[in-house]
Amino acid sequence: MDVRIGIVQTAKELEVELGDDADRDSILAEIQEALSSESVLWLTDRKGRRVAIPAAKVAYVEVGAPTPDRRVGFGAP
Repeated sequence: MDVRIGIVQTAKELEVELGDDADRDSILAEIQEALSSESVLWLTDRKGRRVAIPAAKVAYVEVGAPTPDRRVGFGAP
């Protein structure tokens, strides 16, 4: 599952690829808790690296689908 986070006053967005065992509902709850309490959001990516994002600097959060739907080529549906 991919999580993309826009940071205030930054042109690039932060993309964190979570492991396949990541629970979408618990990730959404963690994000909601961090944003409402204006604390630091910690996410662990697929390789085990920890990423910290200060909630005060978050512009938007986009949480991808739990199952990857990759389309390749011109004829992909």
